[in-house]
Amino acid sequence: METKTNNLLRVIDANINRYKEGIRVVEDIYRYIYNDKNISSSLKALRHIKLPLTQKELLQNRDSINDVLKTSTKSEQNRKDLEGIIIANLKRAEESARVLEELFKLIDIETSEKFKSNRYKLYNLEKEIIFSL
Repeated sequence: METKTNNLLRVIDANINRYKEGIRVVEDIYRYIYNDKNISSSLKALRHIKLPLTQKELLQNRDSINDVLKTSTKSEQNRKDLEGIIIANLKRAEESARVLEELFKLIDIETSEKFKSNRYKLYNLEKEIIFSL
């Protein structure tokens, strides 16, 4: 049973990283390139989510060296413009929010609901962002 829990924490750790990294890329583009305080602040707020797990609990199960899919695919290496980078990173964050929403149902329902809420906020921000480009 412990291995199952460790692997669950490994999946959570990977998805928290994807979620925050995806948001951070778009946040920094809107902060430093577009100088858009509203969108960058909204994204920053989504990135700062309180978790019921400590960093140590997450890190002790991290095994990025042995990740079977750590190499980039061709589509991940190909970005034509900022819009492509923004879309790819928003999708990354949305998908990770969904994984976290589901997995936290096993650990902490309040955190699951936070990720669900944040996923819908990301959907709305995505629409605002895409139509502002």
